Amino acid sequence: MEINAPGTWTGLAGMWEGWREVLSPWEDWRAEHVNLRELDDTRVFAVMRFAGRGKGSGLEIGDVGGAGANLFHIREHRVIRLVAYWELDHALADLGLEDSGAGTHAI
Repeated sequence: MEINAPGTWTGLAGMWEGWREVLSPWEDWRAEHVNLRELDDTRVFAVMRFAGRGKGSGLEIGDVGGAGANLFHIREHRVIRLVAYWELDHALADLGLEDSGAGTHAI
């Protein structure tokens, strides 16, 4: 199963709308960072683990993978852009990163 909700939202109201759209089919949705990696002075890469259950199907997201990533773009101590990847492999490929825990550190 692939979660796919491409889109662009702007501002806090847009962010709220986007997440509401993405999360509405799920109940008991949880996301936690597994590892954080500072890529440079303006970007932080977070490997995420997702959990939840489909409202209609009852399917547990952990049963179908449940690993993704977030890329935070930061300026003046604020997140100015968030790129959410529902599949970790896609994030690693887009950013040219390897799937190893080496060099990944909490910040």
